Amino acid sequence: MNQKKMVVTAMLIGITVALSPLSIPVGTSRCFPVQHMMNVIIAVILGPGYGVSAAFVTSVIRNLLGMGTLLAFPGSMIGALLCGIVYKYTRNIWMTSAGEIVGTGVIGGIAAYPVAALLMGKQVAIFTFVVPFLVSTTGGCILGIILVKILEKTGVISYLSDSLLN
Repeated sequence: MNQKKMVVTAMLIGITVALSPLSIPVGTSRCFPVQHMMNVIIAVILGPGYGVSAAFVTSVIRNLLGMGTLLAFPGSMIGALLCGIVYKYTRNIWMTSAGEIVGTGVIGGIAAYPVAALLMGKQVAIFTFVVPFLVSTTGGCILGIILVKILEKTGVISYLSDSLLN
């Protein structure tokens, strides 16, 4: 593993955990977009492997601090994987965000069902988590796109990409 990439991953995990309480009211629910925003940013800067690792470690830390639930694992990790793979092959931020939305919102929302039913003892329908996950991941992707565009314009993305390869 590349030590520079590990350090950047750790810093982004810290930022994600620190900003995790941030929420945005959306209708009758709340959108917690930070993890999804970071999934997009990490996909662009570091790739799918580091993205999944960051999502896992962030979920562990948030759970240990009492800021998350076990439902954080399937959504964030599947979203990070799909998001990273899409960016790796397309280099398109819009497609990358679509990968995050499908990965977290749809696949992660469905994958959360057995976690809720078996590990948390909750009686829920299989699609219960899809809409709330879609709301949060869409909000996070919008923020992620904005930040990636700003980082590209200021040269930060190319600088990080170049320095992390050496």
